[in-house]
Amino acid sequence: MSRRGPRGAVLVTGSTGNVGRAVARHLVLAGETVISGVRADTADPTAGSGVDRMFLLRPPQISDVARYLFPLIDSALDAGVRKIVFLSLQGVQFNTKTPHHAVEKYLRARSAPFTFLRPNFFMQNLSTSYRDDIRDRGEIFVPAVRGRTAFVDTDDLGAVAAVVLTRPGHLRKAYTLSGEQSHDYYGVARQLTAALGYEVRYAAPSAQEYVARLTGQGAPADYIEVQKMIYRVVRANVSALPNRSIRRLTGRPATTFAQFAEREKAVWART
Repeated sequence: MSRRGPRGAVLVTGSTGNVGRAVARHLVLAGETVISGVRADTADPTAGSGVDRMFLLRPPQISDVARYLFPLIDSALDAGVRKIVFLSLQGVQFNTKTPHHAVEKYLRARSAPFTFLRPNFFMQNLSTSYRDDIRDRGEIFVPAVRGRTAFVDTDDLGAVAAVVLTRPGHLRKAYTLSGEQSHDYYGVARQLTAALGYEVRYAAPSAQEYVARLTGQGAPADYIEVQKMIYRVVRANVSALPNRSIRRLTGRPATTFAQFAEREKAVWART
């Protein structure tokens, strides 16, 4: 997946995931050379590939960012990479215990040429992590209560990342990226019901019930802790506020949840 561009290549870490694929696709559409880094803890921008920019994300399984991501950042800076776009987390400046906060802090400490993308919750969480609950049980099982979320489509995030990586004016800036509409999970369930042709309900579990299910599924402790923090943020309505950052950066409105559900409905199809 590459096309020769006028500058050096862009290393896209996590390029097989939803976000990485979207970033790579939009960069290719922009005429850039894309080097795919399947894993952010092993990709090396110094390996003679002509990389001069990097899209960096933290794989969910990597909690020890000092061991795995800091050396990658050091290697990129030593190689003369002139722009590092880091996929961070909405509200990360207030959640100092998250791995994302540690990476942001390290990039600042190294005086790196960074840009931070701080997205709201991905719509794709519902078509990946919670797909089976929706398809097989007809339920959304997250402890959000009545908290609202201005969901973001990863394709929109890919478009934003491509803009930031290819155009000037974004160094040492942080962008909070939300959709232009805000929904609670009862509303999400109604929109999925309309798109899928079968009933989807919001189960409204307690935090304790949610953790018990994750534990029963064998989820690692550090993953569970991150999920607990995430849904505390949702219940506090920190993720509720929509904005037009995606529109301002890309020139097009953010994807609505209804558009996403219709586009991706085959993911939840019952056979």
